[in-house]
Amino acid sequence: GNFEKNVEATVQLAELAASKDATVAQFALAWLLAQGEHIVPIPGTRSAGRVEEKVGAADLVLSEADLSRISEILPLGGFGSRYPEAMIPNWQ
Repeated sequence: GNFEKNVEATVQLAELAASKDATVAQFALAWLLAQGEHIVPIPGTRSAGRVEEKVGAADLVLSEADLSRISEILPLGGFGSRYPEAMIPNWQ
């Protein structure tokens, strides 16, 4: 069920990004930038066009309402673990 929950969250985030005339990548980077001066996103890219797109995130201002909505959509940052428990190393 976590996959389906994450897909639904992605749909909602894409709609929110579109409402701000932004791409999902710009929206995600703007959210990172809104987390504070101690966060520095380092986005990767394979093309000059994507660099231009991602630079546009610096001009995207997220309101408190936007940030609250994102927290409602993904209260824990995502649903489920990134990897199955059997694949997570035990560092002890």
